[in-house]
Amino acid sequence: QVQLVESGGGLVQAGGSLRLSCAASGRTSSPLVSWFRQAPGKEREFVTTITWTGTTYYADSVKGRFTISRDNAKNTVYLQMNSLKPEDSAVYYCAASRSGGTYYSTGTYGYWGQGTQVTVSS
Repeated sequence: QVQLVESGGGLVQAGGSLRLSCAASGRTSSPLVSWFRQAPGKEREFVTTITWTGTTYYADSVKGRFTISRDNAKNTVYLQMNSLKPEDSAVYYCAASRSGGTYYSTGTYGYWGQGTQVTVSS
């Protein structure tokens, strides 16, 4: 079992920055750790992934603005979000996989955090 706890969300003006954290406990050697987000009335969408070896993938909408990283010693994954836009507003979820799979698919992930709200004002 893996438990994931997100933190770092909040309210920020457009153009600002936030850093989200995802702290993992339990069996933490997940091959894939990702961030997804869900805005009201919309489906949960892929944001970014980091693999156990450090390879990263990003949605086109956040490429160049968001950076995912991990600190294996702290069992924590971070999402640095810069140049935030109002359309980035959503609940952001951290997810970890039990094994490999399609990194951008929600079905790949067996463990989810409770989510943290990010609101970007214009």
